[in-house]
Amino acid sequence: MHPKTTHLRSPLTRSAGALCAGALIVLAVGCGTGADHPGTRANGTEAGGTRAAAPAKPVRTAPAGLPGMPPVLDPKDIYAADRPGQLSPAVRKFPSRVYVPNTNSNTVSVIDPTTYKVVETIPVGIQPQHVVPSWDLKTLWVNNNRGHTLTPINPANGKPGEPVEVHDPYNLYFTPNGRHAVVMASLDRELVFRDPRTMNRVKTTPVSCYGVNHADFSANGRYFIVSCEFSGELLKVDTERMTVVAQQKLPFEGAMPQDVKISPDGKTFYIADMMAHGVWVLDGEKFTTPRLMPTGEGAHGLYVSRDSKEMYIPNRGEGSISIFDFTKNKLTKKWWLPDGGSPDMGGVSADGKVLWLSGRYDAEVYAIDTRTGKQLARIPVGDGPHGLAVYPQPGRYSLGHTGVFR
Repeated sequence: MHPKTTHLRSPLTRSAGALCAGALIVLAVGCGTGADHPGTRANGTEAGGTRAAAPAKPVRTAPAGLPGMPPVLDPKDIYAADRPGQLSPAVRKFPSRVYVPNTNSNTVSVIDPTTYKVVETIPVGIQPQHVVPSWDLKTLWVNNNRGHTLTPINPANGKPGEPVEVHDPYNLYFTPNGRHAVVMASLDRELVFRDPRTMNRVKTTPVSCYGVNHADFSANGRYFIVSCEFSGELLKVDTERMTVVAQQKLPFEGAMPQDVKISPDGKTFYIADMMAHGVWVLDGEKFTTPRLMPTGEGAHGLYVSRDSKEMYIPNRGEGSISIFDFTKNKLTKKWWLPDGGSPDMGGVSADGKVLWLSGRYDAEVYAIDTRTGKQLARIPVGDGPHGLAVYPQPGRYSLGHTGVFR
């Protein structure tokens, strides 16, 4: 068990291990079935018209997807585009790297995953929290939370560009159709919708909860679920209208929800909670009270395997990773880091063989074999490593965070 449980996120806030950390793919317009909007078929008669047909049963049809959203590849698996080796032509020539934002050092460490060595250290703004792939996959945005800027990095050569002024960018997402970037302005208590390329403000949506930080989108992209870590709440947001349509308090005193992830079948949202020491299981459509699935102390990140069968759940407070099996609908394994650690945010390698996680309180990064749970490397980086991005990864477009691809 790791002894450290607090970390300074800003001059205004100190939370017990807080600070961190979706998923869409649309059901194709007018196809498939779902549980959203019931419809009816007209009654008829048999061929001769001599006997009335039995009353038709209601037919449930899935609502149309978010306008402009790329069509789903597989209605049964929204992660179907994330298989090993399925790199978009836009990223195939990018060198494979792991980009690590060091919150307290104001730098990004760049790791070569083949050698497990830091090959470059990039100075960025104040308190970088996450490295976020853009919707079109061409840019990596470093979220300089207290520096109030985004630093663009060109993943083709690893070179940073001129910072863009954006207030309180704790985390960053992109709508499934690529029309808007969504800035999680945690301390400002705002969701700020922006142009995804220029980052010019389009609409500001104030929220009454405190500490918006992570999100994921419904299968059809019509809404997304947001966690509010400092007030222990969840929001449901209409993507197209850019408005909060529902809000609830989690049923745990001191709840501190973090990363959010939707299941491969698009039916369930999972929300890691570092103070409830587990993962909330939520029906996003009904938005009823979720149930808690205990995983381990300081549950923080959520990452889906390349075959969509499992989800990796780093428990930051105890130095472990819990494994959830989607088909069996239960936890099946737990991996412990040798000599402890503070596994936080990260991502899965393009081939699916390595899980990369930042060691939040230990100035290090962990590389873990996804087949055995064995630690492959423990790499020293800057102080306070947080939302690292493994890049490039399979997928057609990015929903943001440390790399949520569809």
